[in-house]
Amino acid sequence: MGTVKRASSRRRGASALTLLCAMAILAAPGLATSPAFAAPSAPAAPAAPAPEPGAKSLEQVRKEIEDLYRQAGSATDAYNLAESETKAQSERIVEIAKLVVAGQDRISTLKDRAGAAARAQYRSGGLPPGARLALSNSPSDFLDGAGRLRQGEKATTDLLAELSRTQADLERYAKDAGAVWQKMEDNRVKKEAAKKEIEGKIKAAEELENRLAAEEKARLIQLEQDAQYQAQTAWLSSGAMKDVKGLASDAGKRAVQFATAQIGKPYVWGAVGPASYDCSGLTSQAWLAAGRPIPRTSQEQLRLLPKVAVKDMRPGDLIIYFDDASHVGMYVGDGAIVHAPRPGRNVTMAGAGSMPIKAVVRPDA
Repeated sequence: MGTVKRASSRRRGASALTLLCAMAILAAPGLATSPAFAAPSAPAAPAAPAPEPGAKSLEQVRKEIEDLYRQAGSATDAYNLAESETKAQSERIVEIAKLVVAGQDRISTLKDRAGAAARAQYRSGGLPPGARLALSNSPSDFLDGAGRLRQGEKATTDLLAELSRTQADLERYAKDAGAVWQKMEDNRVKKEAAKKEIEGKIKAAEELENRLAAEEKARLIQLEQDAQYQAQTAWLSSGAMKDVKGLASDAGKRAVQFATAQIGKPYVWGAVGPASYDCSGLTSQAWLAAGRPIPRTSQEQLRLLPKVAVKDMRPGDLIIYFDDASHVGMYVGDGAIVHAPRPGRNVTMAGAGSMPIKAVVRPDA
């Protein structure tokens, strides 16, 4: 009986300790204003077997996998930029082709006019108009004819000048087309190189993860969540969210609505929906749905969109992450973003400070 009482006492003590720990977590600075980002609630995974001497720790593996996926993300941005530039160049080729056709039609018309003038001269016996007028017996006919002669000479000069300009235009179009084709070929090479790098990095990351036992994979997910939680907590504790009170614009609301509706869809590099997305594919499509087309890649979004201070950000703004601007998420309010994290993960919500912030940009400034 004494043994049962001692066991019961121990259980009550453990429960009290658990309650105290939970209260301490909830009382952490900044967390009360961001209830969506409390401590990860995933169940604890079974303890993994002790690593062999010299083997990498699971945390080292996590960082290595994360680094590989980040490198793949950077290469994905290069691939996407080459893809969008190729699309623009293809459209330019079509424009040039239309100009060439119009120019060729114009030259054909000008040649017909020149031919008609030559045939008229042939029918008149080949005598130059000036000579015919000089031999005229009527002074009034001569003067009238002299005026027509000047008009005819000007028309001939104009025709030849226009023919020359049109031919020069066609030569320029040919050069432009050659330059655009060269750019397209350069972008094809860039795309192939980026694709090879992306696939290599993703394969290396997947191989690392596939070597893990089931319980290690579960712990790996927990480690990812822990790292994100710790970064978010530190960010909130710094007071970064203290003055953030911006309200979404109408377009921002539509962009947020679109982005959050994609939660649960898988990350696929180069994808722009509707079944899957990469990080900038999600943000660019969300703003397209809001009626504001923006650059396709996170690096171009950083370069071309107006920047705002963190304290001034509002829902719908884009947060660019890491020094190389290789990742982007959409701020949705309350210290949170929606983003497409990486291969093997789905579109989800995360803490806005769970990754190193490089800048905040506003598509509808």
